[in-house]
Amino acid sequence: MGGCGNRMIHWTLGFHPKAEKELDALDGSPKAQVSRAIERVLQNPLPQSEGGYGKPLGNKRGLNLAGHFKIKLKKSGMRIVYRLIRENNVMKVVVISIRDDDEVYKEAARRI
Repeated sequence: MGGCGNRMIHWTLGFHPKAEKELDALDGSPKAQVSRAIERVLQNPLPQSEGGYGKPLGNKRGLNLAGHFKIKLKKSGMRIVYRLIRENNVMKVVVISIRDDDEVYKEAARRI
């Protein structure tokens, strides 16, 4: 018996209203690419340190994004920033944007 097991948690997807508009504004291939990446990470959005896909963001260039994670789409240069609301098992997408220097992270900090 014993052991805590590693049962899969079912995560729900949520969006900051502006992030939802950013996804809607994409078309064709970029939209499909972003949607696929979000769906894949949604399977296990926990930090990599806990066996998930999440790449943690921290304090970077004066921006406090601790508790937030990024998804990088190398081919398109897109960045998706999300946070976990663990008590409700929600993966909340905060920003979807082209990585334009650190603008995507500045925008994420503004939306927190």
